Amino acid sequence: MASISSTLLLLNSRSDSPLRLHNFSSFSSRSENRNLGSITSPGRRRDGAMEATSAVEGVVTEAMKLIQSTSPTWKSAVAKNVLIFVLGSPLLVTGLSGSGIAAAFLLGTLTWRAYGSSGFLLVAAYFVLGTAATKVKMTEKEAQGVAEKKKGRRGPRSVIGSSAAGCVCAFLSIYQVGGPAFSQLFRLGFVSSFCTKVSDTVSSEIGKAYGKTTYLATTFKIVPRGTEGAMSIEGTLAGLLASLFLASIGCFLGQITPPEAAVCVLASQIANFGESIIGASFQDKEGFQWLNNDVVNVINISLGSIVAILMQQFILQNWVK
Repeated sequence: MASISSTLLLLNSRSDSPLRLHNFSSFSSRSENRNLGSITSPGRRRDGAMEATSAVEGVVTEAMKLIQSTSPTWKSAVAKNVLIFVLGSPLLVTGLSGSGIAAAFLLGTLTWRAYGSSGFLLVAAYFVLGTAATKVKMTEKEAQGVAEKKKGRRGPRSVIGSSAAGCVCAFLSIYQVGGPAFSQLFRLGFVSSFCTKVSDTVSSEIGKAYGKTTYLATTFKIVPRGTEGAMSIEGTLAGLLASLFLASIGCFLGQITPPEAAVCVLASQIANFGESIIGASFQDKEGFQWLNNDVVNVINISLGSIVAILMQQFILQNWVK
């Protein structure tokens, strides 16, 4: 190692010393110019590399400023989502397709811009809970023909169908529609929409995995697992707990108050029961071919948001001081 170091030092001292130029005095001027050019070009390359490095450092510094900024902006929301999605890609690919990840990135950016890190964490918690429930007894559900397609990996239509109401609430919050008086209402609607959806997903997946008896929502007749509009005691309880858990996270993160968390849980159960009735009455029926799962999801989460807002206005505002 000592000999390698001394050799490198010797090479450096030779390359940096201008006294070595006299060794080329016997060469022609053309050769001298060529050699001078070869001596100066590494310096030029080093200057170019230094400029490129400085430019990269400037970009990284600006990105870090955006990531560390406290007030959410569109730029900071994009920067933070890029970082999070890169780091979380191993988890994302288990629950989303490539185009689904792109749609989720747009949702994450919008959520961060509207509600900051707390809103983003709420949506992330919804995603983790929903994905975990979908994976439960996947092999058995596939054998019975009731499992989600593509091993439960959701595409962009599913992402949009699950978040449409939340996106609307986020947009209304960003542009302060209705002024400050409506700000908390939109936030409540946002949280309630995801409480509704996680309750729907968990109740459906756990019901298909563990439900012993499933009943049709409209007639309460016993029907096979996986039937549109079917409900089970096991699935309903699991969905209730999932909604309660997500509402508690929203309360802990400061998105909603404890009374509003209770409203979100109750609204989610009302909305899910309404969705079961819609599924049993109209889905897959003649004349309602357009009423697919994605459309029903939009109706479901929209109902969850609206019911929560109405309950806040007509119950909490008047009864809870």
